[in-house]
Amino acid sequence: MDPDPNPIRYKREIADGNGKPSGESTISHIQFHLILLHFFSRKIFTKTLEVMARALLLFALFVLPALVTAARPTRNPFAVEGCVYCDTCRAGFETPKTTYIAGATVRVECKDRKSLDLVYSKQGKTDSTGTYKIFVTEDHADQICDAMVVHSPQHDCKTPAAGRDRARVVLTRNNGIASDNRFANAMGFVKDEAVSGCTELLQQYQEFDN
Repeated sequence: MDPDPNPIRYKREIADGNGKPSGESTISHIQFHLILLHFFSRKIFTKTLEVMARALLLFALFVLPALVTAARPTRNPFAVEGCVYCDTCRAGFETPKTTYIAGATVRVECKDRKSLDLVYSKQGKTDSTGTYKIFVTEDHADQICDAMVVHSPQHDCKTPAAGRDRARVVLTRNNGIASDNRFANAMGFVKDEAVSGCTELLQQYQEFDN
């Protein structure tokens, strides 16, 4: 038999012990493991995408609507408007001698319709004309809401007028009212002593009633 023309290659084959070059065997093993790694990586990636898709679907169905509702309680706030007067004739109602109180404190309160527990409260003050405007951002469909006088800055007109110290307001859009403005009846305080000219004025009212 003729000697191998490449003794170096022959020595490498003998060193491998199985008839294959050791370098080719190593490359084959690496390629095999790379194929397995690629296969399982794709499986894991696909499974991860499926789990993420389910999680996003659940988030969109249940969590997102609640977040949107909490972030935007109503389309626009309600504006509770009204005025606060001083009953200078102690008549129990507004007269031509009635004055209007600047800087009077007014509060809007809402109570649960069944338990009557207080669930909402917000204060405001009247301007120079005795008019107030309090913005309410929530819808209070299942509640009873009232505007009420709290404080008068006039030292001689600080007693809340009986029956005219609060006014009912409806703060929901479920009643067909399109406007966001809610106008409350005028509320007032009673002056400690009637001003001059009130006796004659009240007599005119009595004559008119008769």
